[in-house]
Amino acid sequence: MNVRIQSVNFEATDALQLYVNKKMSKLERFHEGILTADVFLKVVKPETAKNKEAEIKLSVKGEDFFASKVSDTFEESVDSAAEAIEKQLKKHKEKLIKK
Repeated sequence: MNVRIQSVNFEATDALQLYVNKKMSKLERFHEGILTADVFLKVVKPETAKNKEAEIKLSVKGEDFFASKVSDTFEESVDSAAEAIEKQLKKHKEKLIKK
């Protein structure tokens, strides 16, 4: 899987990039046909407590999955968005098995 990380209006640290890559690689357990993962990290304005947004767009052969979450930290946002994608992947796989 090819993981692309874009940080909007800030510079993502190496630790944050490693964290995102680790989370995205765990998604491969739920679907073996994942082609790319585009992760967009941005600080939402105005400056409030919950202003760190993570958007994940996952491309699977023939289908795309998307999740966007906002939390206090980028790690929390990435966790929440990855969980949402995980649920979508499980649901998609169940549909494929029923066919």
